[in-house]
Amino acid sequence: MARLEQVITSIVDMFVEYADDDGKAHKLNKDEFRMLLEKEIQNPEIKAKVSAADFDKMMGRVDKNRDGEVNIREFCKVVAFMTMCYYRKKTGKADGEEEDSKHDSL
Repeated sequence: MARLEQVITSIVDMFVEYADDDGKAHKLNKDEFRMLLEKEIQNPEIKAKVSAADFDKMMGRVDKNRDGEVNIREFCKVVAFMTMCYYRKKTGKADGEEEDSKHDSL
């Protein structure tokens, strides 16, 4: 399997594993979301930022439909945000410095 396929499969499998609770519609409640972040983030720098954040405030920002749970769409937005943070750190690019804004139309 190609690397991108492995990443996508891993994200979906991880979400389903933590959200699978007695057959409910696959969503993460606050405790499941917290547990996923605590167990699946190993980088000390990222882990410190996540644990230092006010989790209720973060949950409010993530839970766009205000149902008290994180669905796959909301979870993917969190993963995308963390991906962009890592990209900026790795490349030294700050907000607004991306190479070509015409590719942002995806």
